[in-house]
Amino acid sequence: MQQMSFLPELDRRLTQKAVEDALRKYRLCKYLTFNEREASITASYEDREGGRTNQTSDQTGSIAVHNIDTQNERRTFVERVERVVSRLPRMEKHLITERYMGSDSEYITDYTIYNNEFNPPISEFTYYKIKWKAFYKIALALDIQVIKTN
Repeated sequence: MQQMSFLPELDRRLTQKAVEDALRKYRLCKYLTFNEREASITASYEDREGGRTNQTSDQTGSIAVHNIDTQNERRTFVERVERVVSRLPRMEKHLITERYMGSDSEYITDYTIYNNEFNPPISEFTYYKIKWKAFYKIALALDIQVIKTN
């Protein structure tokens, strides 16, 4: 008799890539400043053959909407990722925050984390087991999982 599970079986490689991409986006949104668009005050000539286009343009309004919406999207994404990671078990949360959520995470290796950040140090096998469990939970929470197809 086949055992039924409510948790989906995920494609490990593609799910890990999706989670790492989300955490990379998190770092970009969290640590890089957002450059706001500014309105152009130089008049420009626009050739309109055939008369009016019946389209109005509000450059300042569309720029303001872009600036506010983009900042809100970035802040919402950062808060969502932080909320998901904060709900992980202690060891998984420690691994993810040390390895993926710091401003210098691009330069930290897995080896550094499992040998230096855990006290006492853990084995490479245990580290990758904890890492996959954390990725699995993050992928499901952020809805970026890749389900394995037969």
